[in-house]
Formats: sequence, structure tokens, C-alpha cells
Amino acid sequence: MAALHLVPLLLLAAMASPPPSVTQAEAFVPVEAFAPDSSVYMVYYWRARPGKAAEYSEYIRTVAEAIDEAARQAGVFEEVHTYTQGIVTGAPGSDWTHMRVFRLKSFAALDGFSAGLDAAGRRVVPDAAVRSANAARAAEMRDLVRQEIWRNF
Repeated sequence: MAALHLVPLLLLAAMASPPPSVTQAEAFVPVEAFAPDSSVYMVYYWRARPGKAAEYSEYIRTVAEAIDEAARQAGVFEEVHTYTQGIVTGAPGSDWTHMRVFRLKSFAALDGFSAGLDAAGRRVVPDAAVRSANAARAAEMRDLVRQEIWRNF
């Protein structure tokens, strides 16, 4: 009878034990291992500063989306989606307010991504003073949490 009481404890202990460790070298998969023509996703996690979430959302709609569209039309990326959290539960890990996901044609497209967005910005907003003011405004509204590069599984 006492052995039966130990079974749930042993199961809990097994579930709580950490998985075998994986070194960084083992977790790294070189780009060459992926199909050269498969999509890649550049993902930015932004956190709006306190009281600035609505203002930052409006900035994306009125400033960033026009630049994004010019960059998309120029072939810098294929599509972009911006996500916000529909319901914030307070669970740990909710460290961002806006996630922007850019789908690029391939890993090779990453090389020209930043320069392509910058060029689109110059086409859409040719006045350097206005571009600088937009950048300063954005910097006051949000902070970059992290940037990730995804691929299809």
C-alpha cells in the first residue's frame, strides 16, 4: 500500500526534472541546412511605454504602415503583420505590447532588409527632418524587447 502512495510522487519528480542539457553548438542549425527558397520571418517584439500603447498603435497605422507598403512593393519583404495581445492575463512572459512579423522570401533577403526599409522610408518621407522627428517620436513611445528570426518548421 505504501508503494502505491509513492507512484504519484515519483511521477511528479520525473515531470519536474529538467530535460537533458543541450549545448549552444548542438542547438545551432546553420543557415545552409535550410532550403534556400524557404520563407524567413523577421520578428520584432516592442513594448510600448506606460500610457503610450494607443499612441504607438496609431504611429504604426499612420507612419510605419506607409513605409512598410513601399518596402513591400519594392520587394524588400512579402508581407507584414502587427499583433497586439487581445487579452493580457498577467501570466509571466507578457513582456511585449506589439509584435511585428515580416515575411521575407528567403534567408538571402535578410541581407537587404534594413537597407530596404530605410530606402522606403526616404521615398515615403523625403524630408530628413520629418524622418528624424518620426524616429525620435517612436523612440519616446516604445522600446525593443527582442528581435528573432523564424523559419517554417
